[in-house]
Amino acid sequence: MSDLGSWPAAASRFLNRVHARLAARGHAATGFVSQPEPRSTGAFARGRQLLAGNLMFAGHLVEARDAMLWDLDAPGPGWDADIHGFRWLDDLAAVGDPRTRVLAQKWLSGWIDRYGRGRGAGWSPDLAGQRLIRWIHHAIFVLRGIDSERSGRFYEALSRQTVFLSRRWGATPPGLPRFEALTGLVYAGLSLEGMEAHVDPARRALGAECARQVDAQGGIPTRNPEELLEVFTLLTWAAAALDEADRDADPRHLSAIARIAPTLRTLRHADGGLARFQGGGRGIDGRLDQALAASGVRKRQADGLAMGYARLSAGRTSLVIDAAPPPSGKASADAHASTLAFELTSGRRPLIVSCGSGAVFGEDWRRAGRATPSHSTLCLDGYSSARLGAPRWIGGAERELLEDAPGKVPVQIDPAADGLRFEGGHDGFVQTHGLTHARVLELTFDGRGLVGEDMLLTLNDVDKKLFDRRLDSVRLSGLPWQIRFHLHPDVDAEIDMGGSAVSMALRSGEIWVFRHDPGPDLTLEPSVYLEKGRLRPRASKQVVLSGRAMEYATRVRWSLAKAQDTAIAVRDLVTDEAEPST
Repeated sequence: MSDLGSWPAAASRFLNRVHARLAARGHAATGFVSQPEPRSTGAFARGRQLLAGNLMFAGHLVEARDAMLWDLDAPGPGWDADIHGFRWLDDLAAVGDPRTRVLAQKWLSGWIDRYGRGRGAGWSPDLAGQRLIRWIHHAIFVLRGIDSERSGRFYEALSRQTVFLSRRWGATPPGLPRFEALTGLVYAGLSLEGMEAHVDPARRALGAECARQVDAQGGIPTRNPEELLEVFTLLTWAAAALDEADRDADPRHLSAIARIAPTLRTLRHADGGLARFQGGGRGIDGRLDQALAASGVRKRQADGLAMGYARLSAGRTSLVIDAAPPPSGKASADAHASTLAFELTSGRRPLIVSCGSGAVFGEDWRRAGRATPSHSTLCLDGYSSARLGAPRWIGGAERELLEDAPGKVPVQIDPAADGLRFEGGHDGFVQTHGLTHARVLELTFDGRGLVGEDMLLTLNDVDKKLFDRRLDSVRLSGLPWQIRFHLHPDVDAEIDMGGSAVSMALRSGEIWVFRHDPGPDLTLEPSVYLEKGRLRPRASKQVVLSGRAMEYATRVRWSLAKAQDTAIAVRDLVTDEAEPST
C-alpha cells in the first residue's frame, strides 16, 4: 500500500487493478449456503476507542468522531492497508451494541460504495483475504436491520472479492499474508452461493503452503510467536469450516496444525500470554486457548528448543529465552536483534519483558523496538547484536532487513543441582569487537529464584587482536556494556539496600529482589512498553547493570529472587483494570 516501490511491486499493483475490475463482471452470489461461526475476536477497549472517534491505525492517531473512515486522508504509510483489512470490524463486533453496529454498517457501506466495483485502494489479495474472513464472520452483526438493497450490494461485493482472490492469491508474499488469502478463499467458497468451485483449489494450495512454510518443529521463518499464533488460528478456522461442510482438509494442512500446537504451548508464559519476541506481542486475549482447544492437539513439545526459543518453568514461574539466530533474508523485515534476551513471568504477572514491537506507533518506534537495548540482554559499546540494513522494497513496502546477525548460537539445557540450567552464547559482537556474549541462567525447582551470569569473552588470537585494537581506539578506557532488564509497567520498582539491590513489587503482592556481585554500576532507568491497542507507549522502568570491558574475559553475576517473606502460594485476586485509551 506504499506510494512507490520496485518495478515488481508496481507490476503487481497493476495486475491487481486489472483483475479487480474483471472480477466485477462475474456472477454475484445472493446469499450464504452456510455461514462459519464468527470465530475472530477483537478488543473491547479498542472498539470503544473507535466509537469515541480515536482512530489508531498503523501508528497514527486521528481524532474524528462520527467521521466516514474512507473520507480521511492517510496520515502516513500503512494507514490504508490497516483500514482496508477490516480488522477493526473484530473490535466493533467485540463491543456489539447498537451504536457500534451502526458505525460498522456505515463504514462497510462506505467501502462498498467507493471501492466495491474493483477501484481504488484495498484491492490486494492479502487485504481481500482479511476482508472476506471478517465480512463472513460478522455477517449477522452487519446485516441486521439493513434493507434488501444494501444486503444485495454486500453479497455482490463479497462475490467480486472471491473471484479476485481466486486469481491473485499467488501474488501474496509467502507467510501470513498468503495464509490469510487462502483461508479467506476457503471461507468464501464454502459460504457463498455459486462459489463452491473455489474450495478444492484453495484447500490444496493451503496444504502446499503449510508444507513450505511450517517446518518439522512447527516453526515459521520469521520466528514471530504472535504471527505463528495467527497462522495457527487461520489453519484451525479453515479446518473447522471444511469439517462443518463435510469436506476433508488437506493432510498437509492437518499435519501443520499438529506440529504448531506443541510449539505454541512452549512459547506461552505462565499467565497465558505469548513471549514477545521478533516483532510479536502477547496475542489477543483468549485466542491461543481457543485455537489450541479447536485444534484438538494435546501433545507437548519435546525437550529442547521450540522455533529457536528455550523455556524453563518451575513452580509459578516461566522463563522464555531467544536462543537462536534471528531470521534472515526477507523473513527479517520485522525481526529484532534479541539473541539471548529473556522474559520472566510469575503466575499471572509479567516481571521481566521485552519492550515489544513499536510498529503500531510509527516507523521511529518500530526501529527502536528492534534494537538490542529494547530487550532484556547485554548490549556492547552502543551496538546491537544484529544491525539494520539499508531500506529496500519488499512486498510493496520499504523495509530494513537484519545484517551482521549472529551466525553461531550454541545452546545447552541441563538439570542443575537445585533446578534447571540454560547455557548459550552468540557471536554477534565478534566481527565488531572480537567478543562473544555468553549467558548462563539457572531457575530453581520451586521457581522462586533465578541466578544469571553474563560473560564477554575472546575465544582465539584473532578475537584478542581485534579487541586490543578496539581498546586502543578508546585509549584503554574500556568498552562500555549494559545488561538491561526491562520491567512490565505494572511492576513497582525502587532502589533498595543502599543502592545495591532493586525491590520489585507485583500487583499480586509478590516481592522480587534483584542483586548483583560487586563491580558493575546498578541504576533504575525509564523504559517503555509497546503493545497493540494502546494510543501511545506505556511508561515503565528498567534495571541496568553497566561497566566497561577491559580484559579478554568480563564476567557479571546477578540474581533475581522472591523476598523471603513472599508466600509460596499467592492467591492473585487483583483484577486488572480495563485497558485505558491512553
